[in-house]
Amino acid sequence: MAADLPTSVLFTCDHNAVRSPMAEGLAKLYYGHAFYIQSAGVKNDLEIDGFSIAVCDEVGVELSRHRARSFDEMQDWGDDLGGFDLIVSLSPASQRKALELTRYYHLDVEYWPIMDPTGLGETREEKLDRYRQSRDQIIGRMIERFGPPLRQQAS
Repeated sequence: MAADLPTSVLFTCDHNAVRSPMAEGLAKLYYGHAFYIQSAGVKNDLEIDGFSIAVCDEVGVELSRHRARSFDEMQDWGDDLGGFDLIVSLSPASQRKALELTRYYHLDVEYWPIMDPTGLGETREEKLDRYRQSRDQIIGRMIERFGPPLRQQAS
C-alpha cells in the first residue's frame, strides 16, 4: 500500500481548530513519516478546540500544542501549496478555497464530508460523542484512502 501513498498531504477545514488538526494528528500517528502531513484553515481565528484535544487524546494523539494557521500564513511558515501532492478538504468552505488556490498548481484536491461537531450536544458527554463521531469519520476515510495504519495507536 505504501507505493500508493502521496508524498505530502494538506488537511484543511474552516478554522484549523477542530477537524483538520484531528486529521493531521491521526495521519501522523497512523502513517508516521510515510508522507509529509500538515493542516490549515480558511481562517485561523480560533485556538485548537478542547473537545478535539480530548477525543484525540483517547486514541493517543496529542493536539494541545497545535497552533492554528490559515492558507495565507502557510507561505510565511515555509509551506507552499505547490509543494503538496494532495489537499484533503474536510469542509465545504475549505474545499472552495483549495480549488480556488490550486487553479495554478498540478495537485489533487479531495473532499471528505466530515461532520462539524461544534455546537452539537447539550451535555459535556454528548459533545464529546459528537467529536468522537467526527474523529471516527476521519479515521474511516483515512484508512479507506491511505490503507491500514502503518503504525498502531497507543492503547
